[in-house]
Formats: sequence, C-alpha cells, structure tokens
Amino acid sequence: MWYEHFMLTREAALEILHEFTKSESLRKHALAVECCVAAYARKLGGDENQWSVTALLHDFDYEMHPNAPDHPMKGEAILAEHGVPEDIRRAILSHANYSGVPRVSALEKALFACDELAGFITAVSLVKPGRSVQEVDAKSVRKKMKDKAFARSVSREDIVNGAAGLGVDLDEHIDFCVRAMQARAKELGLWGSVTPQTTTT
Repeated sequence: MWYEHFMLTREAALEILHEFTKSESLRKHALAVECCVAAYARKLGGDENQWSVTALLHDFDYEMHPNAPDHPMKGEAILAEHGVPEDIRRAILSHANYSGVPRVSALEKALFACDELAGFITAVSLVKPGRSVQEVDAKSVRKKMKDKAFARSVSREDIVNGAAGLGVDLDEHIDFCVRAMQARAKELGLWGSVTPQTTTT
C-alpha cells in the first residue's frame, strides 16, 4: 500500500489514475470532473480532498472495462485492493445508472451531475475559434445540447437529471462548472489561443 487505508491523498489518486489510464483525453476528463466536483465541495461544505479523489478515480478503469456493467463494477474491486475507502468507492459506483447504487450523499449527486457536463463543456470548448473554455458560457452550452449530432455520446438526459438531483438550476449548474473549468484551463489543456483579455460574448 502506498498510503493508509483511511487516508487517500490527491497525489495517490493521481498515481492510481495514471497507472490504469494511459489516454491523455481520459486523464483530462478526470481532471475536468475534479474541477467541477471540487468547486461544489467548497460551495456545499464537503471534504474537498475526498471529493477530488472521487472525481479523479471515477473512470480510472474505463480503458480496461469500456463496456457496461464492467465499468465501474470491476474497477471498484481494484480500488478496494488499493485501500480506497468505501464511501469513495460507493460514490463511484453510484455514478453509473445501472449499478443499482442510489445517489444519496451530496458527493454522489455532485459526481453524477458533473461527469457528463464536464465532458460536454470540453467538447464545446474544442470547437470554439480559439479552442478555449474561456470562450464558453452557459448559453453556448445549452445551444450545443440541442444539436443531437454534436458530442452524441454525451447523455443530455444525464446532464439535466444531474442538475435536478443536485437541486440546482440547470443554467446555474452549467455556469458554475464552466467557471470552475476556466479557473484551471491551462491544466485541462483548454486554454487554447485565447488571451486573458478576451471576453465571452
């Protein structure tokens, strides 16, 4: 074990993520979801380290188990072997609608609410002229959500239901996550060619 069973640091979670996930896009997705979930931890009074770790690891096994229900069910067993606490493993299981694990805690609801949305915001960012999340706002995200051909693998239903489950207005939720990702744009590879002075219209 690299760490105590009761204590899982962000660094240890990144180590697990990088061990099992070689795809740069999947690693960036984990970071994008973490941006949003950690921001909600601060807003809702959650344990930011716990929420960050959960977000970083939610898809860690996706390369090995790309199909349901193997992901995240088989991944959960691997996390248990690595000493990842039960509450984090449960939250990860709950982000899959087919897992049979209901979303009860604020962490579980936040993870589900941010997962698909973070991926969608990334996709919207990459089709902007400057390929930057700095050019994205809630209005542009909502517009792209109506385009069924755009990022078709992202569940619009999950985005809508995620906000509802978290008890937040959809536009406010989108704006909140966009701002969270903008704050870490360089780390996410979404700074693009936009300068800090550029404003979103």
